[in-house]
Amino acid sequence: MTPQARRQLDGFLRALRDERHLSPRTLDAYRRDLDRFTAFCEEHGIGDWQAVDAETVRRHVARRHRRGLGSRSLQRELSALRSLFRHLLRQGVVDHNPAADVQAPKAARPLPGTLDVEQVARLVSFPGDGPLDVCDRAILELFYSSGLRLAELLSLDQAAVADIRQGRVRVTGKGNKTREVPVGRKAVVALEAWLQARPVLDRRGEPALFLSRDGRRLSPRAVQQRLRQRARQQGIEGRVHPHMLRHSFASHLLESSGDLRAVQELLGHADIGTTQIYTHLDFQHLAQVYDQAHPRARKRCKD
Repeated sequence: MTPQARRQLDGFLRALRDERHLSPRTLDAYRRDLDRFTAFCEEHGIGDWQAVDAETVRRHVARRHRRGLGSRSLQRELSALRSLFRHLLRQGVVDHNPAADVQAPKAARPLPGTLDVEQVARLVSFPGDGPLDVCDRAILELFYSSGLRLAELLSLDQAAVADIRQGRVRVTGKGNKTREVPVGRKAVVALEAWLQARPVLDRRGEPALFLSRDGRRLSPRAVQQRLRQRARQQGIEGRVHPHMLRHSFASHLLESSGDLRAVQELLGHADIGTTQIYTHLDFQHLAQVYDQAHPRARKRCKD
């Protein structure tokens, strides 16, 4: 960069200090990010800010990404560039902001945690036949059997399971949309047992299907705490939460059926893109099978 371009960069950093009163640490971060970009421009024969275009910014971002910089850090660097060029625009140094429409690569969505089939079986096999034990068992079986959201399960009233022997229940999901979901045999048995035990706790004529110790509709926090307690009781490590059973339902069903559209309907996803995250979970399983079985995979072949 020309000495004039360097002075213009220094002027921007002074403005951040004097007008926006940024801390020395933040200013150092801005300077490091912009010095990297300046070095990139010099490497490509760009000597002044007006010569920087969007393609230059994209190439810089792509290089930083290839070198392992994460999405959030790239977003921070782009924010610094946008701020610089907004300043230069106000100063009349440039007539465009080349970083305005450049986006950082999206951060990889973390895969949802799941339990394997054996862990689910262990989770729902806790001992005890008191009313709360029976209630918790029905909750866990229904979560895993039907892939319900926590809010969907807690909103259920007794009327929703009046025909539970038919193996289905109607739930109200996001956007107040209702859908009918199947209920597996073991969940039906657990729900029937709970319906027999439920009157012991129902002292208020509460319409809710699942009740707390004092006969009120269960709160989300209560279910979360009880699930964690049951997981510890059964020796299941890690943070087990209600949505993990929904994730387990989806990934196990997709692994067995391969029918993404059906899983979308059962989960109540409006957009199949939301459901597609479970294909990554399924691929992990497929990759393990491939590595173990394919003659040219990772395992050593016998001659």
